[in-house]
Amino acid sequence: MLTILLILIPIATGLLTLSLGGRSAKQLALIGALAELATALVAWTQFDPAAGAQFGFDYAWIASAGISFAASIDGISMLLVLLTTFLTPLIILSAFGHSYKNPSAFFSLILFMEAALVGVFTATDAFLFYLFFEAALIPVYFLAAVWGGENRLKVTFKFFVYTIFGSLFMLVALVYLYYQTPGQHTSAITAFYDLQLTPYAQGWVFWAFFVAFAIKMPLFPFHTWQPDTYTESPTPATMLLAGIMLKMGIYGLIRLLLPITPLALMQWGTLAIVLSVIGIVYGSIIAIQQRDMKRLIAYSSFAHVGLMAAGAFSITLNGLQGALIQMLAHGINVVGLFFIVDIIFSRTNTRYLDHLGGITQTSPRLSVYFMMLLLGSVALPLTSGFVGEFLLLAGVFEYNNWLGAVAGLTIILAAVYLLRMFQKAMFGKTNSSTEHFKDLTFNERAVLIPLTILVFWIGIYPGTFLKMTEPAVNQLLRFIHN
Repeated sequence: MLTILLILIPIATGLLTLSLGGRSAKQLALIGALAELATALVAWTQFDPAAGAQFGFDYAWIASAGISFAASIDGISMLLVLLTTFLTPLIILSAFGHSYKNPSAFFSLILFMEAALVGVFTATDAFLFYLFFEAALIPVYFLAAVWGGENRLKVTFKFFVYTIFGSLFMLVALVYLYYQTPGQHTSAITAFYDLQLTPYAQGWVFWAFFVAFAIKMPLFPFHTWQPDTYTESPTPATMLLAGIMLKMGIYGLIRLLLPITPLALMQWGTLAIVLSVIGIVYGSIIAIQQRDMKRLIAYSSFAHVGLMAAGAFSITLNGLQGALIQMLAHGINVVGLFFIVDIIFSRTNTRYLDHLGGITQTSPRLSVYFMMLLLGSVALPLTSGFVGEFLLLAGVFEYNNWLGAVAGLTIILAAVYLLRMFQKAMFGKTNSSTEHFKDLTFNERAVLIPLTILVFWIGIYPGTFLKMTEPAVNQLLRFIHN
């Protein structure tokens, strides 16, 4: 019951916001998002990690074809549902300081996207997973295309073509797997785990899934849509893309690709990790060269997701646990950093580091929150990023020492580009853009305080989340190594 509520609440409140919103659209959207968060917290308090999938429902969708509207929550899903429902109200609140044309449509699209994301993370039917996977694309497309920057139409068209192209590969693979199920065909994801596919069949299914999920994350060399889309989109859409939506790709790897194609992993897993590691180094080097803060964080996100994918492809307990905890940590950190860039832009009308400086002199509160979120991103011990990166690197080292050593460069390179960004923007002399810079408002602190709390909660008490996901990860590893 709780799972279906988690899907329906944002849809219902999104429709209410769209039809009755007007000037109160943002308040209605925030109330709906908070109701969704409260429902997720109730599910979390009742959740038993050792009991497997819970709070499920299963209704016949296309009964004659064995396709169901079915979803439930296990430890992996619970983590990502919590991330989605925690970040969405903060993303909505972060938009309170801006005036958007047609706010009813703007805020309702955020809620519709939240519903699709929760659907992706809880679906237990493969075609339902695909439906929500594609549905999440529609709201963010319109958010970027209608409320984005000058080049929004060109950029969003490229994003749309990339993601649709990749999703078609996934659909072909799902249809193939569906017809391989014995007797009365079924599209239950667990039924796909039990298929005894030949190495050749697993090979092409592997690549069909890989292309779909690599575009969504994105991984090198499927990343070219990402920096432009992140930069041109309005900040709430960028937060949704980086904080939550890219996690759909990593979740797809963990939920579908790894357990369904274990033989193909033996053949192609190393190549997948190599591409992931190339993305880490390449994204970091490009980030160092950026002058636009928003674009710098976009490349930083690209580099971080490469490490998460490498850990997942290591198919070790450390690697998979690291990928999951890092998805949570990255979502918190990147949403906070994009919001701070948006605050700076709203006061100075520039995101370029060469045009900034001296902000600490007039904005001590902003400086403190900025530094705490930044330290979480560079994986300082006792912050959120440290736990995930430690486990991820341990998993990649366990797979291959050389690949682990190269992947470890992410810690050094991230410190270079992020600390340099902080130094250029916040220290030095003020100029005409920054000399009258105002410190944080109440609403801005209301967004940053919960994010900062999570940075240290994850870093100091990681067991809160690792214990929740470990039973589900161990079960997944049994499917892979069976």
